[in-house]
Amino acid sequence: MRIGFGLPVAGAWATPATIAHIAERAEQLGYHSLWSFQRLLVGVEQELAPVYQSVLDPMVSLAYAAARTTRIRLGVAVINFPFVSPVILAKQAATLDVLSGGRHELGLGAGWSEVEFAATGASTRRRGARAVEYLAVLRTLWADEVSEFDGEFYTVPPSHMRPKPVQRPGPPVLLGGTAKGALRRAGRHADGWVSGSTTDLSQITESIGEVRAAARRAGRDPETVRIVSRGVVAVGEPTTGPDRKPLSGTYEQIQADARRLGELGVTELFYDLNWDPLIASPDADPEAAVRRAEEIMGALAPDAG
Repeated sequence: MRIGFGLPVAGAWATPATIAHIAERAEQLGYHSLWSFQRLLVGVEQELAPVYQSVLDPMVSLAYAAARTTRIRLGVAVINFPFVSPVILAKQAATLDVLSGGRHELGLGAGWSEVEFAATGASTRRRGARAVEYLAVLRTLWADEVSEFDGEFYTVPPSHMRPKPVQRPGPPVLLGGTAKGALRRAGRHADGWVSGSTTDLSQITESIGEVRAAARRAGRDPETVRIVSRGVVAVGEPTTGPDRKPLSGTYEQIQADARRLGELGVTELFYDLNWDPLIASPDADPEAAVRRAEEIMGALAPDAG
């Protein structure tokens, strides 16, 4: 199982200097990947977690990190596809892949914030069918010399999109979602599935089973479908008992949980400190946040156990 790390994109530690430092340090420590996420805005009446109150754009942040690194993979988990045209996202993803030398990973989600749907003019209807067409548009724009698509939701007249991504036929595309339909869609149509921040990792075996069973029914080798998991870590005192959440407690407990997730079928786990209120809350102390992040990053590095 590969180990990645969440890029500083939320709250107090989401600064240019910290993004550059964490990206460089993660590469030095042997982390496989860096991951961002999307949050466009928060309604004044929405009661969302601190992590969502101040968030940088995920693709721009990854491009900034790309300029400070040479090997580490650069993923977004996730872009909510209803909010952006597939043609625009195809261009952004291809550009990031070119500028990074072929290191981009694109995760797509269906979105859940009513405020963001309203603000972007997006529809909540038939998101599953839209997702399948969206993938088809991305792939023709990345892979075909002459791209063309005529679907129910999206239309691309015969066109050229250049430059093409470095990765051929395009960057890997992961689908998010927890409903059975979303899991099966990932198994049938995507390069893999990426779990969300609210995924119960103690029950992830069921989700992995749905993804891989759908891949098998679609005639795909289920072992080639990637399972990428966001790891919301809670470093603190040792915790025990049935209510203990995976990736919480001491470093030893968190590392043991990570190994267990690999045994269950997770192919990549990235530790995401954007959900740590001492690091990513907008009102956290920036210097203390970075010190805490550096300590956790070093203790959980791939070579640290």
